[in-house]
Amino acid sequence: MKGYWLVLGEAITDPAAQAEYGRLWAPVAARYGARVVSGAGQMALVESRGASRVVLVEFPDLATARACFDDPDYKAAAVFALKASKRDLLIFEAEI
Repeated sequence: MKGYWLVLGEAITDPAAQAEYGRLWAPVAARYGARVVSGAGQMALVESRGASRVVLVEFPDLATARACFDDPDYKAAAVFALKASKRDLLIFEAEI
């Protein structure tokens, strides 16, 4: 089974921090085989406590998804993601 990150984010309030996160995230994502899955159709976030953005990131397996999250380079990038907006991140395993 594959591993996933499901990110529910509020509106971005610091675009510069979001850009820096993206710059730092790219090599980490490549190292772990992460792939951002874009929606294939319409999406409706119908129950939320403030999230306005949804991102699904696919990994080869759950262990890889967890290892990526624990990677010091990701932790350094995440500082900018959390500065850019409030968000929740769920790590899970599924066959999608």
